Amino acid sequence: MSANQTSLTQIPDCAWKRPLGKGWEKPYTVRYSSNLDDGAWHGMPLGGFGAGCIGRSHRGDFNLWHLDGGEHVFRSLPACQFSVFESSEAKTQAYALCTEPPEDGTLSRWQWYPKEKGNYHALYPRSWFEYQDVFQSQLTCEQFSPIWAENYQESSYPVAIFDWNVHNPTDKPITLSIMLTWQNTVGWFTNAIKSPTVKVRDDGSPVYEYQPKWGDSTGNFNQWIQDNYRVGCLLNRIQPHAEIQEGEGQIAIATVTNPTLEVFYLSRWHPDGDGADVWDYFAADGSLPDRQDETPADPGEQIASAIAVRFTVNPGKTRQIPFVLAWDLPVTEFAQGIKYYRRYTDFFGRTGNNAWSIVKTALKHSDWWQESIQAWQEPILKRQDLPDWFKMALFNELYLLTQGGTLWSAATETDPIGQFGVLECMDYRWYESLDVRLYGSFGLMMLWSKLDKSVLEAFARAIPKGDDTPRIIGYNRAQAIRKAAGATPHDLGAPNEHPWQATNYTSYQDCNLWKDLPSDFVLQVYRDYVLTGSKDSEFLWECWDSIVVTLAYLKEFDLDGDGIPENSGAPDQTFDDWRLQGISAYCGGLWIAALEAAIAIGQILMTHPPMNPNLQPPDYPQGIETVINHYRVWLQQARSLYHDTLWNGEYYRLDSQSNSDVVMADQLCGQFYARLLGLPDVVEEQYTKSALKKIYQACFLKFHNGKYGAANGVLPDGSPVNPNDTHPLEVWTGINFGLAAFMLQMGMKAEAFQLTETVVKQVYENGLQFRTPEAITAVGTFRASHYLRAMAIWGIYGILVDWK
Repeated sequence: MSANQTSLTQIPDCAWKRPLGKGWEKPYTVRYSSNLDDGAWHGMPLGGFGAGCIGRSHRGDFNLWHLDGGEHVFRSLPACQFSVFESSEAKTQAYALCTEPPEDGTLSRWQWYPKEKGNYHALYPRSWFEYQDVFQSQLTCEQFSPIWAENYQESSYPVAIFDWNVHNPTDKPITLSIMLTWQNTVGWFTNAIKSPTVKVRDDGSPVYEYQPKWGDSTGNFNQWIQDNYRVGCLLNRIQPHAEIQEGEGQIAIATVTNPTLEVFYLSRWHPDGDGADVWDYFAADGSLPDRQDETPADPGEQIASAIAVRFTVNPGKTRQIPFVLAWDLPVTEFAQGIKYYRRYTDFFGRTGNNAWSIVKTALKHSDWWQESIQAWQEPILKRQDLPDWFKMALFNELYLLTQGGTLWSAATETDPIGQFGVLECMDYRWYESLDVRLYGSFGLMMLWSKLDKSVLEAFARAIPKGDDTPRIIGYNRAQAIRKAAGATPHDLGAPNEHPWQATNYTSYQDCNLWKDLPSDFVLQVYRDYVLTGSKDSEFLWECWDSIVVTLAYLKEFDLDGDGIPENSGAPDQTFDDWRLQGISAYCGGLWIAALEAAIAIGQILMTHPPMNPNLQPPDYPQGIETVINHYRVWLQQARSLYHDTLWNGEYYRLDSQSNSDVVMADQLCGQFYARLLGLPDVVEEQYTKSALKKIYQACFLKFHNGKYGAANGVLPDGSPVNPNDTHPLEVWTGINFGLAAFMLQMGMKAEAFQLTETVVKQVYENGLQFRTPEAITAVGTFRASHYLRAMAIWGIYGILVDWK
């Protein structure tokens, strides 16, 4: 606990910490100009899963607006801000609590907080602003949303709580006023382009136009609300449609009142002016003019609201003041006319006028929410055997479940907790890329297992379906169909089409030819069964038919009939700029592990008939036995071939035909998964350990002296095969965390933590926090920020605790 804190605000020592407003001399920059690079000012997001979220940086500005499902807007909105007035015998002062004045010259009458006068701390889903050496009072604001493990209700709420802790360390009374101002942005967060054009970017990825209705406030109006002890402003919009549309609804800011507090308000002011209509009152004595004005905004006009709470803190005393920010934007629209209600509407209704109900719920239950978060985190935080940097990254990497363009739909009969999805990243905007989530879904599986199973069930439904729509492949300009029946799709679709239904959005590669996706699917299905208690046989039944179909599809690529499907010489797996030829260590090992998993699943189903009779095949259980026998034949062939073909005495060669000596970091992913799930080893333990030691030496220690992490693939001396290579010479954050979990699994704990710490520090010491990229390079660049795979760090924790 910091010296400048009171006992009421306990900030965990392991939280990520940064002085307020302090930048970086040389933050990492984006590798390709077409990729997203918003700069280093990212903080922990606020809001529930799939509810839309708002990010606030350690400057104090609210600057990330993911309120339209799957879309990214990064832009500071200065009128959305906390401000503090303080009056004591010594002096009177007032500051807006952001260290950066607006770039456009607005709000010029406001006084902005000085840089590096306090600290920002973050440990998702909580963060703290700690203000020091400016005010006489000791001020801390804790902000959080109600997110904790295996919670499928509150974790979806569109709400943020700001708990202010104010302590008077002096021997004289101090009067303070805390103000929250908020611009009415209802109606802004939907695509103004109703039929956006899809283009192929310079890196071969599909991208579509997105233009939010930023600044379109026509018809917006603000209302002052007094509701028992709850007070606040409701930011509304004249409803232009009979049925609520995407972007429409309400926003609310609120606090509490009692006889010891004075509450002031200004329901309507102009955020695009100099701010005098608010600031001249507030800076004078901490008040506002108590003016109610519900006049709707004219075309081109901007409006905002303000509430302030004034109180006195006696010497040595502490006060706590809560504020709430809530929003009710119930509809997400994908392609025009395809609309889903968000998960939180199962609890608050679908009318779009329930923001105040969310406020009331938050003010009633926020203490319990806070206790629930602490109870979830505490067992990890109190572990003495885990370093603080690891605890910090473990929780903070979960930020993507809120911020990753997350979808969580309302419940249906088919999906009793709704459907869920996180984007691969903001540059590759399609949902739940299956190869990426092989590592990247460990966090979701361990903490919200029902959501992870819902994702895999969506893949199971998609596997038998085909889509013969032709399209151009970005990598080589060839033509291919979108989705072959029986192929495991790469992803569950994109925000501009129909996620969960129209799959395989990416067209950089022909994913119908990938050799890892079917194996990835089978292994994740069995993983979710085994690591969540080995009881949910109904989940296995939901996926079984698709397992059979997709393994048969993959076996068709075994052109020589030797038991292992061959890679084609094109980039046909998760390293999609990297050509593998013939039998590969990566895909071959996954194939062997997946066959073992499929056999194990089949054996479970033979003794556990489905509760749903529609899932039971007519030849049950003999039909399953027949399928298993096929797998055993394939497995016998594959096992006799894999090691003998690829082992070179120290490690497994990249593949059987390229004659490459490269050491591939992820060569034995299949072996990691086999041991993880209690399946027979893909290769013997002595070979696993030898390969891991070689990977650690070549890809990590000898690659720029271990400064950055493990490169995907280098020669045994750490040098590149080709200095112009892309994927082989990148350090992939999620692959490194997966590799560390593998090392830990094999008893290499010191090496695992050295590797993990190196990568974590690259992220959090170079301005990449809360936008963790897929890849970093040795020249201070990154690729693909806000990336799904980095949640693989939870795999390390799972190995540590043996998945308990």
